[in-house]
Amino acid sequence: MEEAEHEEQDQPNLSTTRYVGEIARILRKHLKMTQDNVGEELGYTGAAVSAMETGVQPGSEKMLKGMDRVLLGGIPVFEASMKYLRRDKYPPQFRDFAPLEQRATVLSLYQALVVDGLFQTEEYARALITGGYPVLPEQRVEELVEARMARRALFGRDPLPTIELILEESVLRRPIGSQEIMRGQMRSLAQDAQRRNVTLQVLPQDCGLEGEYAGARGPLTVLETMDHDHLVYLEVQGESLLISDPAKVSTFSQRYAKIRAQALSPRESLDLIEQLAGEQ
Repeated sequence: MEEAEHEEQDQPNLSTTRYVGEIARILRKHLKMTQDNVGEELGYTGAAVSAMETGVQPGSEKMLKGMDRVLLGGIPVFEASMKYLRRDKYPPQFRDFAPLEQRATVLSLYQALVVDGLFQTEEYARALITGGYPVLPEQRVEELVEARMARRALFGRDPLPTIELILEESVLRRPIGSQEIMRGQMRSLAQDAQRRNVTLQVLPQDCGLEGEYAGARGPLTVLETMDHDHLVYLEVQGESLLISDPAKVSTFSQRYAKIRAQALSPRESLDLIEQLAGEQ
């Protein structure tokens, strides 16, 4: 699951972004400040403030915290809006799934192409998004990276979720960005694998030699919500599908269990990741 780099050029109606921007505009005018005035206080251009106020561009976390200081005397109203604004920064196909991921009690991930977005380092994510198609403006790249990094808050959420990740061995051997970036990604995976609530396994390249390869149909995510609903999320080529039908979810869950059975043990997987980290 990538909340992929590929996205439509036309942006949907970003209601939260526009609402927060309108509040900023009202407060600025109440204080009789121009967009240039606010920009000078924040370290941004007046054009950047205008883009935030009109909803053309969601404000960065740095900008929003600065607006609390400049427009509200330090009251953290804009800072509180960040968790809602992050959803607007995600590509359309991932936007509805993002809050489900953050509320999951059990998250079971299988990735066959790249490291799952939840586990990506900032450098790996930036290289992946920058190299995607269609080519995105630098500012949009940074928004997507910021939103992807924010997802990692799930690792330490209270109550702790149970997170399982199965990666194809080819994912670990496919260089993204540079050898240095891959070395950092391997080290990050090794650290995440040692979290008490995380299980990380690698599906070896030779698992199909015995005539069985359960991962042939591609990446999938199975999750259990806090209400104990079971869902499956699929994403391919910038399109997504959320499945709630119990019979279909059961089939996908059994397929995930088969993939897990064919994977290396967590200990063997960690040894391989650490070995690859040293080879990068």
